[in-house]
Amino acid sequence: MALKKAKANLERIFDKNLHDLVRGIRNHKDNEAKYIAECIDEIKQELKQENISVKANAVNKLAYLQMLGYDISWAAFNVIEVMSSTKYTHKRLGYYTASQCFHDDTDVLMLTTNLIRKDLSAQNMYDAGVALSGLACFMNADLARDLANDIMTLMTSTKPYLRKKSVLIMYKVFLKFPDALRPAFSRLKEKLEDPDPGVQSAAVNVICELARKNPQNYLSLAPIFFKLMTSSSNNWVLIKIIKLFSALTPLEPRLGKKLIEPLTNLIHSTSAMSLLYECINTVIAVLVSISSGLPSHNASIQLCVQKLRILIEDSDQNLKYLGLLAMGRILKTHPKSVQTHKDLVLQCLDDKDESIRLRALDLLYGMVSKKNLMEIVKKLMIHMDKSEGSHYRDELLSKIIDICSQNNYQFVTNFEWYVTVLVELTRMEGTKHGRMIAAQMLDVAIRVPAIRPFSVTQMVLLLDNAHLLGSNPGRSGLGEVLYASAWICGEFAEHLEDPQAALDAMLRPKMGSLPGHIQSVFVQNIAKLFARLAAKLEEEENTDGIRELCGQLTEKLNTFMQSGDLEVQERASSVIQLLKYVLKLKEKGGSVGPELAVLFAGELNPVGLKAQKKVPLPEGLDLDAWINDAPSESSEEEEITDELFVNPEHRSLSNSNAPKREEPSEEELGKRRAQRKVETESNPFYIKGATKAASRDGTFVDDIPVAPIDLSVGLQITGFASSDKYLRESKIDEHNQKLRRKMKDKKSKKRGKKHAGQDEEEEEEVRPVHVVAIVNEEIPASRTQHQPGCAAAARRSAAGSDAPSGSPEGGQQRGGQGGQEEEEEQGEGQGEGQEGQKGQGGRQEGQEEEDEEEQEWSVAFEGVGRLLSTSEAARVAASSRGEEPDG
Repeated sequence: MALKKAKANLERIFDKNLHDLVRGIRNHKDNEAKYIAECIDEIKQELKQENISVKANAVNKLAYLQMLGYDISWAAFNVIEVMSSTKYTHKRLGYYTASQCFHDDTDVLMLTTNLIRKDLSAQNMYDAGVALSGLACFMNADLARDLANDIMTLMTSTKPYLRKKSVLIMYKVFLKFPDALRPAFSRLKEKLEDPDPGVQSAAVNVICELARKNPQNYLSLAPIFFKLMTSSSNNWVLIKIIKLFSALTPLEPRLGKKLIEPLTNLIHSTSAMSLLYECINTVIAVLVSISSGLPSHNASIQLCVQKLRILIEDSDQNLKYLGLLAMGRILKTHPKSVQTHKDLVLQCLDDKDESIRLRALDLLYGMVSKKNLMEIVKKLMIHMDKSEGSHYRDELLSKIIDICSQNNYQFVTNFEWYVTVLVELTRMEGTKHGRMIAAQMLDVAIRVPAIRPFSVTQMVLLLDNAHLLGSNPGRSGLGEVLYASAWICGEFAEHLEDPQAALDAMLRPKMGSLPGHIQSVFVQNIAKLFARLAAKLEEEENTDGIRELCGQLTEKLNTFMQSGDLEVQERASSVIQLLKYVLKLKEKGGSVGPELAVLFAGELNPVGLKAQKKVPLPEGLDLDAWINDAPSESSEEEEITDELFVNPEHRSLSNSNAPKREEPSEEELGKRRAQRKVETESNPFYIKGATKAASRDGTFVDDIPVAPIDLSVGLQITGFASSDKYLRESKIDEHNQKLRRKMKDKKSKKRGKKHAGQDEEEEEEVRPVHVVAIVNEEIPASRTQHQPGCAAAARRSAAGSDAPSGSPEGGQQRGGQGGQEEEEEQGEGQGEGQEGQKGQGGRQEGQEEEDEEEQEWSVAFEGVGRLLSTSEAARVAASSRGEEPDG
């Protein structure tokens, strides 16, 4: 026996261990596959030996090869043999290899049930521990069912090491065998109060993972978890418990009221950013669930926002992203608390990480109000000029449009400013959102009647400067802007100061390079402008002008007649026939103005998205039936050949009779080049190559270096409005409103009013300059009738336009607010009348207050007067006192 053991030890000396295998693979990089194949053959020989140490060494090398991607499933039985070893080092190697290569469908797993049960009941706790660790990796339904009772027995072990591991592996058992949850739940609940913190943490982890699937079943454990949250100092346990409470709070709102105080204390005291983030998330969830029950929770929200500001200002990109993410959740329920940190969010737009910049853009979408819209859009446009990369620039452009157009332009108070912004966005190079810009231009021009004169003026300038929309506006998305410009100029031609200039801009030759659908709109609106010009010339009795105009259009429209798009050809031919008809009528001495006016009479009203579905289908109309005869099946099966007009036999015959072409030799090519050179030199009309021209001082022109021109200020085009002007005016109006509110509060305090402090807290709404027409009905009246949609919008605007225009009850909300404001004004007027009856002393006091008011206004306008002219300052001062300005 001793001789046999000595022989086995001697053989082990010459066996390769794991270190030799790794060293050999590194030394055979050129033929690694061949070397590994040789090693696998050696391992197979080692697994056939009876010595368990040799087998354990072979299994150890197989585990390494499995990590390199080689299949070792053929050695599964040998792995089980090493798992059954009585030596702990061998057993650990076996379970480690099994955890790597075993899975649910491994055939030999059924042989491991008794082996694992034996190891679980071993007196050595490390044998049971390694069995639990390996079982967690290859657990299947059969093993979970057979070993559940043995694992539950270990949950009551006297050794915390085994209790912790058994509690953790019970989660795997519950996933594979859910019936074990009911008998094991009581023991799992006991482990929440285990004296060992490791066992307690394991139980919290298991229950929190189970509660993610069905929180309702674990609502009864809320008192125990609340006790743990207030007593535990383990941050990871606290994170798990707080996550669980965020899932339980929507199910039991009363729980949220008790959580506010301990969560607030944790936010104040903790320095761990991960715990702070989870506390803030849970506070947000709690406040959402108890928003109806708790009257005031602004202090908790302000605390969360201040802590999130710390996260956003941190240099760690992950913390900054999480801070912006949580700030977005608060923004949904408490937007005013987040709006005060607008500058911080704008700073995140300069971050190097694109994901942080996009998250900051999402936050800005909800932080917009009527007062700060112009300022935010201006900063976004400046940032877009500086940004690099077309993707992020396109994202910025789309976000600007989304911010301005949300809720039916709820926050846009001056649509002249918005049209100016859209025009400025068209100058952004490389953008792909031309269709979106064009849709906004059309929508604003249709739905805001008061903006049409200004919009038409800007569209004419766009048409006149179409070459500034990029190198090739037809291929880029900005060509769609010309679509909208031409349509607006044609549809609202009555607002054009010079229709002839707009017509000349549409008839430029470069417009023929635009896509077909844009050219077709150009042709249609050329006809509208012609109708307007013809009517004007007829009123002036200028018949020669009409003939000249018809001749000009006929000549220019021939370019569109040669277009490859059928729609453009058809519209151009129709307009040319119309011009011929007009000339024929003028020759007969007829009137063409009324005839042309009928073609384009009426205005477009806004139509609901579902209006077409409510149009009744006429009787006898089958939309699925063929208009013409249906194609026969035989015609679809006919083969289409390439030889349509030429017989292949004739082609082969002509090719055979063709003379063969001989290639010239090099000598002949040289003679031809010399002859061609002599002819070009003697030809006076041949343009010779450019030579270097010398200047007077002897230097050549080509040697002069090209100096770069620094254009720090962008090129400005005369006529285009600037959005900066409207931003300055809005700041002046805001400053004036603050002064009026300050003087009003001062005046009310002198009169002894009780509600003087309430006006400071209330945000004074910005009154819109223009009103959007909102569609309440799906199908408006006919085009030829009066605009009922616009009239309804005007009635709604008279009542007030502070309600979100996107809501169907927008008009009613505005009307209610307008009535409330009238009642307040009447109440104030009655109060002032009663006070005015107190005698001469009250009138003298009022006169003194007016004098003081005049002095304060004169001081205030000393700073504002730099931005306003004298007449404008007088107008603003008069309007603030409720008087009519002179002139």
